[in-house]
Amino acid sequence: MAAQKINEAHEHIAKAEKCLKTSLTKWKPDYDSAASEYAKAAVCFKNAKQFDSAKDAYLKEAEYHTENKTLFHAAKAIEQAGMMMKEQKKMPEAIQMIEKACMMYMENGTPDTAAMALDRAGKLIEPINLDKAVDLYQKAAGVFENEDRLRQAAELLGKASRLLVRLRRLDDAAVALQKEKNMYKEIENYPMCFKKTTAQVLIHLHRADYVAADKCVRESYSLPGYSGSEDSVAMETLLQGYDEQDEDQVYRICNSPLLKYMDNDYAKLAISLRVPGGGGKKKKAAAAPPGGASGAPAAADEEDDYEGGLC
Repeated sequence: MAAQKINEAHEHIAKAEKCLKTSLTKWKPDYDSAASEYAKAAVCFKNAKQFDSAKDAYLKEAEYHTENKTLFHAAKAIEQAGMMMKEQKKMPEAIQMIEKACMMYMENGTPDTAAMALDRAGKLIEPINLDKAVDLYQKAAGVFENEDRLRQAAELLGKASRLLVRLRRLDDAAVALQKEKNMYKEIENYPMCFKKTTAQVLIHLHRADYVAADKCVRESYSLPGYSGSEDSVAMETLLQGYDEQDEDQVYRICNSPLLKYMDNDYAKLAISLRVPGGGGKKKKAAAAPPGGASGAPAAADEEDDYEGGLC
């Protein structure tokens, strides 16, 4: 089967070369037909799992589409060549091919296709190079933003923000998250703004920047529906506990369903949050001496005096 497909591929290449020949009655090469034959050859090579030969055929197809000034089809062929590199586990080279294709999509005036290709490239490289994936997602978001497709741009920025958290590039994550939140605000998706505020608070507290975390919550009160919402109450309680070094209060909020069921990277920030000068997730009650039951209600009463005080 493979040998048959390889023979078919070579037949298509022979036809392509014939299309490129000129004569007294044929003054110009037939680039369109040559590109079509190379495309067929590439598919045959791919089916025979001859990925390097398939890559070369796709690049030949792209070359003749370019000669024919059909940039969109040239870009598609280059993107396919990149996928053949991926099949050979040559990921950096594959991504370079796809990025080149994206430039051609932009030149052709089809930015949406460019952005989607960048998104696909980000997914391909994410398992082996998070930094490069962030770069690709942010580029794709920028393309969508320029086209006023803010929902798609925000979704891609969200991918980048989560990866930046995973990389512990928290300063960059804070910037990306603010931009993402602004986009959701512009398209009036306020529930997503609430979630982004919660993520911002977690990032800023991990940066030991209580002021920035508090500012995010204060600014969010301008969002319709935020005041009195589950998100705002939780964040006020978390900030209060963090400021007062109340380990139990911080632990309770960080392990509540609201935070535990966030995107995984933000949930990890929640459960790993440490109180300044405190003992992290360890509760106060766990540190109480045996037989100190009489003191436990008093501690609970003291907590009740503060709980919700800033909400």
